[in-house]
Amino acid sequence: MTQAKSGDTVRIHYTGKLTDGTQFDSSSGRDPLEFTVGAGQIIPGLDKEIDGMELGAQQTVTVPADQAYGPHDPQKVQSVPRSAIPANIDVKPGIQLQAQTQDGGTLMLLVTEVRDDELTVDANHPLAGKDLVFDVELVEIIKAA
Repeated sequence: MTQAKSGDTVRIHYTGKLTDGTQFDSSSGRDPLEFTVGAGQIIPGLDKEIDGMELGAQQTVTVPADQAYGPHDPQKVQSVPRSAIPANIDVKPGIQLQAQTQDGGTLMLLVTEVRDDELTVDANHPLAGKDLVFDVELVEIIKAA
C-alpha cells in the first residue's frame, strides 16, 4: 500500500483534542487539511507521525507539548497599563487583543485578568504547554515526492 513520505503533499481529516477529551479543532465539515510532509507546515509531532502512514489509514496520535506549541512561557505573560488600551475597547478576561511588534508583525494577546489600572495579557499560543491528541485519517496523497 502507498505510504506518505517526506516531500509528499497529502490531505488528512483530523480531530484535535486535549488529553481530557476536550475538542479544540476538527476538519469535520471542511475540506481535508492539505500540507507537505516534512515541510514544517503543521506542528512537528503530528508531521512526524504522518511520515510513513499508509493511504486510507486511521490512527490516534498523542503529541507532547514540546512537539506541538511548546511549553507555556511565563515571560510571555505581562501586565499592561489600562491606559495603553483604547478606551472604546471593553476589556475583560477571555478576549483577545492584537498588538504590533517592533518589527511590524502582529501579536495576539489573551486578556487573563483586568484590574482598575492595569490588565494581564498572555502572548503564549492558547495550546502552549498542553499535550495534544489527534484522530487522523490520511485521505489522499496528492503529489508524491
